Amino acid sequence: MGPEAAPEVGRSEAAAQDARRIANRRKVREHRQRLRAQGMRPIQIWVPDVHAPAFAAEARRQCLLANASPEEAETQAFIDSVFAWPDDAISP
Repeated sequence: MGPEAAPEVGRSEAAAQDARRIANRRKVREHRQRLRAQGMRPIQIWVPDVHAPAFAAEARRQCLLANASPEEAETQAFIDSVFAWPDDAISP
């Protein structure tokens, strides 16, 4: 195998990648068509990046404000009354 064999390997790998991409696109398209046939429609949702430093800083800022609020005890009592941990829902 001389240096002229290397481009052939590259081309066949590129062709294989293209074939995989085409197959994946077809599968995704068919999956979406099945969902649409079931009456579903796609939507895009943007949510805050909880791993971003700015998110943590803003969450801390808001927590400090809530803790310093005169209504803090009442607010916390409300949250406690409506929130149940998953373990709380299971009776022993």
